[in-house]
Amino acid sequence: MKAAPGGTARRAEIIAAAASLFDERGYHTTSMDDIAAAIGIKKPTLYHHVQSKTQIVIWIHDELVDDLTARLDERVAAGLPRRETLRLVMDDILELLETRPGHLRVYFEHHREIPGDEGRVAREKRDRYTETVRRLIEDGAAAGEFVVEDPGLTTFAFFGMVNWAYQWYRPGGKLSHQEIARYFWETFMTGIAERPGLTG
Repeated sequence: MKAAPGGTARRAEIIAAAASLFDERGYHTTSMDDIAAAIGIKKPTLYHHVQSKTQIVIWIHDELVDDLTARLDERVAAGLPRRETLRLVMDDILELLETRPGHLRVYFEHHREIPGDEGRVAREKRDRYTETVRRLIEDGAAAGEFVVEDPGLTTFAFFGMVNWAYQWYRPGGKLSHQEIARYFWETFMTGIAERPGLTG
C-alpha cells in the first residue's frame, strides 16, 4: 500500500485525530467520515491524503514502534546498565498511556489487521524490539545480574506486566506513570516473595 500524497503536518493531524477516535469509539465503529469531521475537512479531501483506515493503522503502528525502538537502541548503544534500560522500557510504554493512549490501543489491538507485506514489515519491527529486550535479559543472566531459566518466557512476562496497563490506566490517578513503571520493574526484578530489597 503506497502512501497517499500529503504533507507531514496533515499526516500528523490525521494520525492524532484517528487515534483519539479509535480509542474513544473503537476502530470498527469509526468511519472515514468521522475522521474527516474531526479534522474539519471533507471526506474526499481526507482521501487525498490517506487511502484507508488500514493505512492510518500502519502509520500509527510505525510511528509508535519506531519511536520505542529508537529510544531502546540509543540506551543500548550508550551502554546503560541493563536493569536501568529495562525500567526505562516500562516507563516508555506507560508514558504513552498519558501522551498517546489511542496510538497504544491501536498498536496492541489492531496490528494483526495490517495486511500483506505491510503486515510482515510491522511484525518484523515488533519482533526486533522484543528481541532487543530478550537479549538484554539473556545477557544479564549470562553476566550473573539476573537469574533466568528461560529468557523467552521471561521476556513475555516482562511485557505482560506493562502492556496490559492500557486496559486500566487512566491519567491523573494516584500514581504517575513513572511510579507505576518503577513498581512494575521492582516487582519484576525481585518477585513478591520475601527477600532482601532491590538495590541500584
